[in-house]
Amino acid sequence: MGAEVEALRKSARARESWRILGIMSEFVEATDRLAAIKPAVSIFGSARTAPGTPYYELTETIARLLSDSGFAVISGGGPGIMEAANKGAFHGKSPSIGLNIQLPHEQQSNHYQDISQTFRHFFARKYMFVRFASAYVVMPGGFGTLDELLEALTLIQTSKTNRIPIILVCSDFWRGLIDWFRDTLVREKMIAPEDMDLIQLIDDPKAVVEAIFKHYEHSSFLTPPGERDPLLNL
Repeated sequence: MGAEVEALRKSARARESWRILGIMSEFVEATDRLAAIKPAVSIFGSARTAPGTPYYELTETIARLLSDSGFAVISGGGPGIMEAANKGAFHGKSPSIGLNIQLPHEQQSNHYQDISQTFRHFFARKYMFVRFASAYVVMPGGFGTLDELLEALTLIQTSKTNRIPIILVCSDFWRGLIDWFRDTLVREKMIAPEDMDLIQLIDDPKAVVEAIFKHYEHSSFLTPPGERDPLLNL
């Protein structure tokens, strides 16, 4: 029995080692493929938004304007808002990038990707959204969208990454959440009042692009060498 148990332990350790190597390979491959795409904007939103709906068409318009303005557009590579973001960028002047995730359901890669990178692990994929983004544009979405939004806010709040514009589009959708942040989180001193300044509510597509350019009026879209270390320690 002792020999059999030890053999099982060795087998488990070997599988874990191979798993770690697989995770490392995702980071290396994605970093190598995305290293030249700056500046880029990550767009998030629901996978369940159907083509032809207002949210879908608004996302496509924003992505096309960003692409024509010189921004690569990064999405999750799937259907819904992700497809709209890739589609708008695909028909624009700058690259359309899809960071796809392998899921047991719901995620199917869309066909509007100049660069398509597939991940097995959410955390490797999420790192790439932050690592290569000069701004976040957040459309209406569910748990996954909220996850990306709150992680970006946390990383900026804690100075683990540089401050970038975080723009929420569709005020009516987001207003309740923003009011809760202000009326509950700020009031209960769970966040500082100035943390609310990390978020912008903008509904007009052209104003979204203008807000990103305004943020970088006096700085470069490229991260200076001295500011890269925090991004390597997410």
